[in-house]
Amino acid sequence: MLTYKEAGVNIEEGYKSVKLIKEYALRTMNKYVLNGLGSFAGMVELPEGYKKPVLVSGTDGVGTKLELAFKTKKYDTVGIDCVAMCVNDILCHGAKPLFFLDYIACGKLEAEVAADLVKGVSDGCVMGNCALVGGETAEMPGFYKEGEYDIAGFAVGIVDKDEIINGKEIEEGDVLIGIASSGAHSNGYSLIRKAFPDINEDFNGEPVWKALLTPTKIYVKPVTEVMNKFKVKGMAHITGGGFIENVPRMFGDRQLTAVINKDSYELPAIFNRIIEKGVDKDHMYNTFNMGIGFMLCVNKEDANNVIELLNSLGEKAYEIGYVTAGGEGVCLK
Repeated sequence: MLTYKEAGVNIEEGYKSVKLIKEYALRTMNKYVLNGLGSFAGMVELPEGYKKPVLVSGTDGVGTKLELAFKTKKYDTVGIDCVAMCVNDILCHGAKPLFFLDYIACGKLEAEVAADLVKGVSDGCVMGNCALVGGETAEMPGFYKEGEYDIAGFAVGIVDKDEIINGKEIEEGDVLIGIASSGAHSNGYSLIRKAFPDINEDFNGEPVWKALLTPTKIYVKPVTEVMNKFKVKGMAHITGGGFIENVPRMFGDRQLTAVINKDSYELPAIFNRIIEKGVDKDHMYNTFNMGIGFMLCVNKEDANNVIELLNSLGEKAYEIGYVTAGGEGVCLK
């Protein structure tokens, strides 16, 4: 008799995985979650205090950074990347994350690996102030290679309609503040993997893969503190496409230009190493975050106070440029 296990799907391993994952999801729960794990769907109540609540959603994955996790068998950080890529995006419109769902796919399920992946997701949800209310783990033998996983996520946040940040109030002379990244985050890894065929090469006394697996920084808590105290006119999450593609997105359809001084902050060592590998520096501003993972646009008179607040919260923040008229998008000096 042919069984599901003989076809490559181990139901018992799936049960084990769920049991291991459950504790990680439970630590993210908050008062707005109305039902427990194991239901067919997660239920989340909208918080009080919103006059015209608008739900803001985003979805993303980790990309080829996952290959480093496969090679090093370190799976407990890429889940943070998955959450960060989603919640940082919805934050750009002033939304506070409410809940998150994940999707994990593999060729052969190993419960401990799946649990490590979800541990990272759980850690990311705690950092992002959102609840992990559900997810899916799909075992697909013959479709994915054994030992390889894919992970993606979906985040929903909330903002008052009158407080949506969409760039419409940005004016010439406004200041751009950059918040430091934690490294390459989760973008450009197809190029990184070409640049580092030996992931064990030395980088500041350790194998370079440790720096390359550093998880994406989650900016929800510090940026929320800024929004609570200052007028924020625009925000950009510097992801794939780097400065060139992402900074103009904060302007919407406005004919404005972000003038950015590349020397206003110190370029992190990992990017200098990538340049040493033969990657053109100018090209990198269209691929990587180049040390700035998140950007704020504020009134000139607020800039110093915003930077001081971010620094007091443990972030490295810099005045990196300003806004001028014209539709060039980005001007790097």
